[in-house]
Amino acid sequence: MFSRSYTNLVDLANGNLSALDYGGGGGGGGGNGAGGRPPRARRMQRTMTTPGTLAELDEERAGSVTSDVPSSLASDRLIVVANTLPVRCERRPDGRGWSFCWDEDSLLLHLRDGLPDDMEVLYVGSLRADVPSAEQDDVAQALLDRFRCVPAFLPKDVLDRFYHGFCKQTLWPLFHYMLPFTSDHGGRFDRSQWEAYVLANKLFSQRVIEVLNPEDDYIWIHDYHLLALPSFLRRRFNRLRIGFFLHSPFPSSELYRSLPVRDEILKSLLNCDLIGFHTFDYARHFLSCCSRMLGIEYQSKRGYIGLDYFGRTVGIKIMPVGINMTQLQTQIRLPDLEWRVAELRKQFDGKTVMLGVDDMDIFKGINLKVLAFEQMLRTHPKWQRKAVLVQIANPRGGGGKDLEEIQAEIDESCRRINAQFSRPGYVPVVIINRALSSVERMAYYTVAECVVVTAVRDGMNLTPYEYIVCRQGFPDLDGYGDDGPRRKSMLVVSEFIGCSPSLSGAIRVNPWNIDTTAEAMNESIALSENEKQLRHEKHYRYVSSHDVAYWSKSYIHDLERSCRDHFRRRCWGIGLGFGFRVVALDRNFKKLTVDSIVTDYKNSKSRVILLDYDGTLVPQTTINRIPNESVVKIMNALCDDKKNVVFIVSGRGRDSLEKWFSPCQDLGIAAEHGYFMRWTRDEQWQLNNQCSEFGWMQMAKPVMNLYTEATDGSYIETKESALVWHHQDADPGFGSSQAKEMLDHLESVLANEPVCVKSGQQIVEVKPQGVSKGFVAEKILSTLTENKRQADFVLCIGDDRSDEDMFEGIADIMRRSIVDPQTSLYACTVGQKPSKAKYYLDDTNDVLNMLEALADASEETDSQEDAEERTSIPDPE
Repeated sequence: MFSRSYTNLVDLANGNLSALDYGGGGGGGGGNGAGGRPPRARRMQRTMTTPGTLAELDEERAGSVTSDVPSSLASDRLIVVANTLPVRCERRPDGRGWSFCWDEDSLLLHLRDGLPDDMEVLYVGSLRADVPSAEQDDVAQALLDRFRCVPAFLPKDVLDRFYHGFCKQTLWPLFHYMLPFTSDHGGRFDRSQWEAYVLANKLFSQRVIEVLNPEDDYIWIHDYHLLALPSFLRRRFNRLRIGFFLHSPFPSSELYRSLPVRDEILKSLLNCDLIGFHTFDYARHFLSCCSRMLGIEYQSKRGYIGLDYFGRTVGIKIMPVGINMTQLQTQIRLPDLEWRVAELRKQFDGKTVMLGVDDMDIFKGINLKVLAFEQMLRTHPKWQRKAVLVQIANPRGGGGKDLEEIQAEIDESCRRINAQFSRPGYVPVVIINRALSSVERMAYYTVAECVVVTAVRDGMNLTPYEYIVCRQGFPDLDGYGDDGPRRKSMLVVSEFIGCSPSLSGAIRVNPWNIDTTAEAMNESIALSENEKQLRHEKHYRYVSSHDVAYWSKSYIHDLERSCRDHFRRRCWGIGLGFGFRVVALDRNFKKLTVDSIVTDYKNSKSRVILLDYDGTLVPQTTINRIPNESVVKIMNALCDDKKNVVFIVSGRGRDSLEKWFSPCQDLGIAAEHGYFMRWTRDEQWQLNNQCSEFGWMQMAKPVMNLYTEATDGSYIETKESALVWHHQDADPGFGSSQAKEMLDHLESVLANEPVCVKSGQQIVEVKPQGVSKGFVAEKILSTLTENKRQADFVLCIGDDRSDEDMFEGIADIMRRSIVDPQTSLYACTVGQKPSKAKYYLDDTNDVLNMLEALADASEETDSQEDAEERTSIPDPE
């Protein structure tokens, strides 16, 4: 049974906060307690309780400053959403109430250091404690009051299937490159676990919405537990400012595509405004998945990467997280650390300590590290009796057959190495199978000559960062030189972890290669003192300047930039389930209504109607592209009106268009984007370009053939005036790459020819210069003006990039007075998407219905004129 909602949270969010002392002072371990930090003082924002979407409210509030001016970070609030809150919670010893304190090791707590001082931070997440339903409201109120935390209480069965099921058995292995080939190897997809995952994300969204002010708040969602959350929030508030950061790896598209709910998760993430990753590799894999599975390509502009998703630009942020320098430097000065370091120095006196600090799980490569250390002792016997590997293995809550097998392998390897190489006073491998406090861990960092990280896959791993700071900050560590204290450290890191790219002075290894890892371990402790010092200095400069405050400040800055246009554009949501998305378009962009255009149509005396063919009069998805009787009938009805000049303006060849529209005597056709043109069926075709030499085709075609042979699924379309290379049936990534290469190749080969090379929607086209639909529109309207039939009504409809030239062209014609100043101009695209047109129609059915209405209006006008003529004829008598 689900827990009660926090009925009092709305009042609390409006500022009705009161001191709460329940259960004998159960909140006594809060904000100002030992080790706690007080929350930043700032009023709680109001909660939006009006039903409906923000877009609807914005329309009612037209002209509001809030709607048009992006807000400043200093006046906004950040809601951080994660699986767990940065709060420790435990039952009081007397069993009456709960004690709370900040979790000082939580990244979520420290990200506040990079935010403006007056920016309030509110946390939403679950607690690491099982709170009875009868106490949940009181606990929620206390956490909100004293910690600005909103707990999400999940029913136990949902929690088990959500966290221990889908998160840990499906997402965690997959994101770490592990496929469930058998039921014992990774977790097979379980539909009930996915449903629990979605339900848990929905419950998190409800907690967020209860305290949300959609106009002022930024939402920052963290990690793979909440991949479905953006869809729930975006569906409720179309213009909400949402950021997401993934703290784990993102797998390559070849692995990710095995997930049965792959599209649902991608589409949910694309409801964010900014998606963050630790490394470019992780971001590249995500972008590849969007390209291969959703057909969405990214663009890079001025250093920023973005995905155009239904008019919204989804930003991609690449920024590895850092450590909390202030906290570490404070802990280094604790007296408790000094005596611990002294004890360890005594224990390892005369030894060279190599250190590993890892969670005990199957991806950390602890077994590979132990084997590499054994190999180093064998191949470099000088380190026997001198080098010691200390491995701290933090226990994990989970288990499983794979982990048991790895633990058994590690134990067996350690026994074998110690049995072979141990001597009195010397044990080569020391395994610590317990969780260490932060001070204990720092003591080991301080005495270690080298830290070794051999994870086979890891999101970030901050162990090397902490080690570097400890080696830098502990007094009297490495002695003094002429210019002050000397500091040195060495790192051997796996190339498969997130921090590896940022540690350029580390020795990077493939942990699966035991021999090279052993050599790297030997090199790390055998290097000269000066080399160790230089590498340490380089690393410390980076780690100290790229801390957690730098990371959060940079992320929030980019999130604000990504959301800058939210209140300047018209937004509405479409789609069901995880197919929901927000379409964002210019405020002047609106749907073309039949009533408005028919009125202007009837009042005009000289009309021009320009129509694209594919995707406008017939759907792009249909195989049979021949126009049906209804299309032909509508064309004839429009052409029968003597006030109309109607043209089909298409990229298709003239032969097919001529054949299909042969019943339409007065219909004009511009084929191959206007290279061929005729005004009626009985007229000869005109050439709209002076270029009649096509020798360039003999130069371009061999290049295209080369790429066609190398790109399976591609083909060449040969027109009379152009060559088009299609790659929509090729591999998405390879096809796009080949298209870019071909574009450069053709531009180089045809540099001195009178042609232009353009890329389009999965095509590369070579055509004569000056040929475009925009030129066709200008020619038709100019000809009418020369014949004293200046147009006072222009309708232009199309659906693809080539039609954008036509929309742009007729807008320029208005400025050049080629048409009547009072002309009714309707540039209309098909589909709700960004366009230079000011109007849109949803699909081809909408287009045909609108054209049929115009045809009916023509017939009605003709009937009225005939009646008037009959009335004006005098009676013979």
